[in-house]
Order: sequence, then C-alpha cells, then structure tokens
Amino acid sequence: MSHAELNTIAVSWRDYLELCKPNVVALMLLTSLIGMLLATDQAVPLTVLVFGNLGIALCAGSAAAVNHIVDRHVDDKMARTLNRPLAQGRLKTQHAVLFALITGTLGMAILLVFTNVLTAWLTLASLVGYAFIYTMFLKRATPQNIVIGGLAGAAPPLLGWTAVTGEIHHNALLLVLIIFAWTPPHFWALAVHRKDEYAKAKIPMLPVTHGEHYTKINILLYTFLLIVVTTMPYLTGMFGWLYLVSSLLLGLGFLYWAVVMLRSKGGNSGMKTFQYSIVYLMVLFAVMLIDHYFIATVTYIPSA
Repeated sequence: MSHAELNTIAVSWRDYLELCKPNVVALMLLTSLIGMLLATDQAVPLTVLVFGNLGIALCAGSAAAVNHIVDRHVDDKMARTLNRPLAQGRLKTQHAVLFALITGTLGMAILLVFTNVLTAWLTLASLVGYAFIYTMFLKRATPQNIVIGGLAGAAPPLLGWTAVTGEIHHNALLLVLIIFAWTPPHFWALAVHRKDEYAKAKIPMLPVTHGEHYTKINILLYTFLLIVVTTMPYLTGMFGWLYLVSSLLLGLGFLYWAVVMLRSKGGNSGMKTFQYSIVYLMVLFAVMLIDHYFIATVTYIPSA
C-alpha cells in the first residue's frame, strides 16, 4: 500500500471520528460513568461498565454526526466549525448519513443486549432529542433553543444510573437537573464569544436576537440557579460536607466569571467563562464520586 493511500485512510479515520464530536462525547461519558458508580455502593458489573458506556457513546456519536449533517451548509460560515469534514467536503453526505445510522443502531443493539430496555429507550429519546428536535427544529426556531434542547444533553448520568439499576431514581434526576441548569450559562458564554459567526449563519442564538448584555444577565441568573440546584443533592442526603463545600466554591468561581462577563466590554471573557464551565462540571462530578466512596468509607463506623 502506498504512502498516499495510507495517508488517505488516516485522514478518513480522523474525519469520521470528528463527526462524533469526541470531546463532547468524552464529557458525556464522564457523567454517565459517574452516574453508574453513584448508583450503587457495590462494584458495577464489568459488562454494564464497558458495554453500557460503549452503547451510550455510539448513540451520542450518532447524534453528533446528524448535527454535522444538518449544519453542513452553515458550518463553513463559522470559524469554530469551518474545518469540519462535511463543511470542507472531505466526507460525502451519504457516507455521513450511513455512518450515523450504523453507529446509532449498533449503540442501541449493545444497550438492549448488555444493559436493559429502559436505558436503551432513554438513550434513544436523548438521541432523537438532540439530533432531530434540537438540531433540526429548535436551534433555528427560538433563542431559547439551548434551554429547551439542553435536556437531551443532560441525560448521560441518568443513563448510567439506569444501566446499573434498571430504574429511574430521584437522585439520578438531580444529576440531570444539575447539567440542565449548567447548560445555558455554559453555551451562552460561547455564543457571546461567537455572536458574529452565529449571526452570519443566521442561527438565532440569544446574543444575536437579544444582544450581549441581555445574554450576560441571563448567564448570571442561571449561574445563581445552578448554585442553588447543586446544593440539592446535599440537602436530600445524597452527598455530604465535602460535596457541599466543593460545589459552593466551584459555584463561586462560576459566579466570578459571570460577573466578569457582565462587566466586560468585548475581550475574551466569554471564552474564558466557557472554558471554566467545562472544568467546573468535570471537577463537580469528580467530587461527587470522592464524596460517595471516600467520605462514606472513612465516616462509616461498624456496628458492634
């Protein structure tokens, strides 16, 4: 095989991987994995741990591929998405459609065989919600698109939980609520930074339709809401003092960047807030895991 042929294969492989939005899927998998681990005090069965996350990842990748397909005509108008494989013509649309169909079907099959029907159906609902309801309709229909459509992206910890337990629990729903409240300030911070690009692509993001100042006020209000929501798992007894202190400190950090955004005129505060929001969610869920296992272990006193 020639060097050129090898290079073509490598590029194609990377293009198909890019269709799946691997960075986004990785963050989703982190929350689904932690959802699994929080669902039980025992070891999660290996088949559920491996195949459950694999099925969720494949379905998430399928939904991301659909997003690439639908947005291929506007991606070349935005610097953030300019180099996507469909926007640049490196992949054909029919190949991307086939890829999305295969990965989604394979993901559903894995969930049905190795986890349970409830997780499979909830994952399918999340896929449809993001790939079709949000991407095809809400994204171009309302500036509240990310609020309404955010529920699909908030599902992974619930999916991880149900993969282990086979039931929907109120604690899992609290995890969903946290990501649901986190999504608007997370994404609107990016939308403020990329406002001109969204306007050029004629996508009615909030800073495009209502202006930057209005969006920044909403980011601040949702950050307050997020801080309140993140205290709820402590109030219900799901987590202990380590989680409470950490969630409040992380929330104050988010609030700091929301205020910086509100007071700034231009600059890079939107991107910095967006970047902090990603670290915020990763650390928050990591603390949940530490609190669930470590704190529960060191505070446990065996009965006589």
